[in-house]
Amino acid sequence: MKIFLRYAADPGFQTGVAEDIGVSQPAVSYTIKCVTQKIMNKAHIWIRFPQVKLSELQDNEAIQEEKQRWLRRYNFPTAIGAIDCTLIRIKKIHVNRHGNEYICRKQFPALNVQATCNAEEYFTSVSAEWPGSVHDSRIWRNSSVCRVFRTFNNAVLLGDQGYGIEKCLMIPYRNPATPREEAFNNLLKRERVIIERCFGQLKQRFPTLQNIIRLRLLAIPSFIAACFVLHNVAKYLKDEAVLEEENNDNDNDDDNLDEEDNNDPAQEVQRREGQRKRNELTEIMFQNIELTNANETKDNKN
Repeated sequence: MKIFLRYAADPGFQTGVAEDIGVSQPAVSYTIKCVTQKIMNKAHIWIRFPQVKLSELQDNEAIQEEKQRWLRRYNFPTAIGAIDCTLIRIKKIHVNRHGNEYICRKQFPALNVQATCNAEEYFTSVSAEWPGSVHDSRIWRNSSVCRVFRTFNNAVLLGDQGYGIEKCLMIPYRNPATPREEAFNNLLKRERVIIERCFGQLKQRFPTLQNIIRLRLLAIPSFIAACFVLHNVAKYLKDEAVLEEENNDNDNDDDNLDEEDNNDPAQEVQRREGQRKRNELTEIMFQNIELTNANETKDNKN
């Protein structure tokens, strides 16, 4: 574990880790592989998405608890977490072997890593196997968390414009035309930044994720996921030593608009349901704002 953590805290050169610890470079490589496997064997314990039974979708206790946890810290109704993708750089040699699919829109070789987090800033899911050129919305549609989340009746994730609107995934209005839509956008953007904060914390804790991961391509997704697992463990142990400065600079910003497939009838249904749900939440939020303002005015008069 000492070798693994030393490598994760380094710009990624195994020879430097070997010299510092006093072992050979092959020993470092073998140790990283073994420790990653051991961590991933326990990943299901530390990275867990709320589980529901099909017969209890409406009032599932786990979902209700997550919504209450969100409302204790934030204000977005029915939210249980946020979702986004971040780019993790890989060696250019992988691109030479596999074509340009790993070249991201920022024009460097990378993996596009999707994750979700909850109100307490724990990661609840991670998908780290997609090439950098793959769009956020495609990763979402093919992820296990999407399949699970589409079974929920009254819970949402908060995303950015890189995703398509769905009844379970809220994104901002592209062109807000009313004060209510502006208020919706402001609240969503203010609260979904939690996932960017989590990415910033993760990359500060494991700096090699900010540089280039120098491992075999097939080994990189598991290594990245292992870092997510250890980050949750550290949060559980209240190890906040490296998190004094939060980094909200995410490689995948709101300019990465969703590439919607308008020819897909199923996606069109999802969009219509999502738009209806967003309009409902907008009305609820605006009513809450009006009620709060009225109560404040009443208190001031008293």
